[in-house]
Amino acid sequence: MHNKSILFVFLIVFCLCEINYVECIKSNKNGLQSEKYPPCAACKILVNSFKNGLERTSRGKFEGGDSAWEEDKLGSYARSEVRLIEIQEHLCKEVERGKDQCHSIAEELENKIEEWWLKHQNTYPDIFDYLCIEQTERCCPKDHYGPQCIQCPGFPNNVCNKNGKCKGAGTRKGNGKCLCDKGYHGETCNDCAPGYYESYKDENKLLCSTCHAACNGSCKGPGPKDCEMCSHGWYMIDGQGCFDINECLKSDESCPGNQFCVNKEGGFTCLGCDKACNGCTGDGPDMCIKCADDYHKKDNLCINSDLLGRKRHENFARYATYFGLCVATCIILQRNIYAASVIGILVAVYISVSEYMIAHSNIQDTTANMDILGPA
Repeated sequence: MHNKSILFVFLIVFCLCEINYVECIKSNKNGLQSEKYPPCAACKILVNSFKNGLERTSRGKFEGGDSAWEEDKLGSYARSEVRLIEIQEHLCKEVERGKDQCHSIAEELENKIEEWWLKHQNTYPDIFDYLCIEQTERCCPKDHYGPQCIQCPGFPNNVCNKNGKCKGAGTRKGNGKCLCDKGYHGETCNDCAPGYYESYKDENKLLCSTCHAACNGSCKGPGPKDCEMCSHGWYMIDGQGCFDINECLKSDESCPGNQFCVNKEGGFTCLGCDKACNGCTGDGPDMCIKCADDYHKKDNLCINSDLLGRKRHENFARYATYFGLCVATCIILQRNIYAASVIGILVAVYISVSEYMIAHSNIQDTTANMDILGPA
């Protein structure tokens, strides 16, 4: 009975979660549909939906082709009212964001769409030009801006020197000022921004590239010798440019704790010492200033006495195994020379591969190959 009650409660909770999830999805979908777009963007959404309808009704008859091809293949259907009605019936249905606004504009501009369809397709092959630019004045032609559709700077072939975008281009908004790409500035994006240099320029093109990391601000070329001023972590030598400062040589910038300093261009970084060290000047147990607890120095190397002993036992066991295999091979040799030859080859391969893997293993400690009979 208790288990049934738990199951019943679980089912109720599950159903409530499902209901909330569905409601959340519906709410999110309704939110997307009710989104509002600027006039030009909203008109583009409507036009794109109409063009999707053109493509859909064209595919329903034949595959591919341009408008001339359509008229040839589709005949009277290409510009018929029947086709227009089919397109309008599905207008805005595939739109997810701004669907409500799309339907509203479609209803508002229904007559103008019909006028274009029946009378103006030859004059305005693209419905966008007729509907959004000419009739409703919601948009401007490409690279034009503002209420009067003024030409952008550099129109038609060199807008903002091809290094930026005209603010408001294609809409009835904006002031036409150039929004320069990264690395460019100026009213028409015709100069390199601070931190960039002119790497190429001709009558039609300006290319700006990033200055070297050593440079603080402007430069004349790609290297540290071309800097006008040096960034932090670099110093200037007249006539030679910027050079990296080795912060690791400065005692007041040494790394804290059990770390060591590594210089890099324009700065430095601190890395942790080897676990065998209590203070170090570099990476590895051979760079220790002092040895950590349970470690002691041997041949300028901080080693763990317990680890050394364990390695000695491992080495002794390994060599004993090799010796045993060799003895067994010799015994077999007394009885069967062919079998002994095969086994001898296998033993030799086994020993060679084992020693190679041990010698190149990252796990093998630097003390592993020390003389096992040497003093601790």
